[in-house]
Amino acid sequence: MPPLDYDDRMAARTVNWTALHDPSEPPAAEGLRERKKRLMRQQLSDTATEMFVERGFDAVRVAEVAEACGVSEKTVFNYFPTKESLVLDLNEATMAALRTGLADPAVSPVDAVLRILDAQLAAIMSWLADQDDRKEAVTRFRRFGSLIQTTPSLRAHQRDQTDRLVTTATELLATRAGQTPDAPEPRIAATALLGLWQIQFQSLARHLDPGRSPVGVRKAVITDVHRAANLLDAGLRTFGTN
Repeated sequence: MPPLDYDDRMAARTVNWTALHDPSEPPAAEGLRERKKRLMRQQLSDTATEMFVERGFDAVRVAEVAEACGVSEKTVFNYFPTKESLVLDLNEATMAALRTGLADPAVSPVDAVLRILDAQLAAIMSWLADQDDRKEAVTRFRRFGSLIQTTPSLRAHQRDQTDRLVTTATELLATRAGQTPDAPEPRIAATALLGLWQIQFQSLARHLDPGRSPVGVRKAVITDVHRAANLLDAGLRTFGTN
């Protein structure tokens, strides 16, 4: 069985699935206890996703993930409330970034979201650049996307995550504009802004190629995302300033 302390170097030798859906950096002043919890969380998520990609989501039981990591099934659920969240855990760092970015009246909503997306894209490209076998990494990434798209429960979980982010963004934008969250303007603005995440991952899937450098992929994806963002910018640039 793998050791309980999931060493960073061990994770780097395999596909670090956590980097694909949780690109946040560990705190600079992270203590030993926090580090162990973070690495255990990463081990559980990475191991589960690896197993799901290889065998299919429905073919793997949570108990098998626990056994592969040398822990109890209860421990897995202490870190992840559902089987689906092992793959698609709502990123608290993303939620925190939205709360900070959209609450700043000096930054337009579009610019705030673009900054978050760029940071997440940079993390994924950094992970890709570190892989010894880039072709294998790209293949695994594509299989990861296929896993989500072909598994109904994962797609439903992803929609639930997006709904939570939209709700949070709606509340923030409503406060910013001096409106109530049930007003149509903040709701449609939040829905459109969260749609940029889908644009980014669709673009990433389209441009990701073993023969293309991570820098080249990043530039292509940024271009696509900014094209989409430009359609939103005119309407949202003055949102909440009246």
